[in-house]
Amino acid sequence: MSFDGVVARTGLVIDGAGVAAIVAGVVAAILVANVRFRRQEPDVYTQFRQWLGRSILLGLELLVAADIIRTVAAEPTLTNIAVLAAIVLIRTLLSFFLELEITGQWPWQTRLASLRPGLGSPWTQPPSASGCGDVQ
Repeated sequence: MSFDGVVARTGLVIDGAGVAAIVAGVVAAILVANVRFRRQEPDVYTQFRQWLGRSILLGLELLVAADIIRTVAAEPTLTNIAVLAAIVLIRTLLSFFLELEITGQWPWQTRLASLRPGLGSPWTQPPSASGCGDVQ
């Protein structure tokens, strides 16, 4: 088998892993949410969305990796690179906004809050007695 054939198959395997990660995450999220709902545990919906979002993020990362492998190993024409750039941009934006949806804060806020403990984001601070976060 030629190098191009190996790379093409590797891309397909990673694509399959990305799709499998999303499907497995959806199924697992539904099963876990169902069990938690029957037990009447709190925040079932929130945790379901977080689990689902994380599985989609993992799948998107794998799909981006497969696209990069196939594009770099294939004939790297300007058209192929432009298509790859568009795909990576769209999937990166999806990942970025899914991360925001899952955690409730921008990705850089987690690192900033750990570097400067007194400056946590309003989403991570417990609400005050009035129901609103304290403004610092």
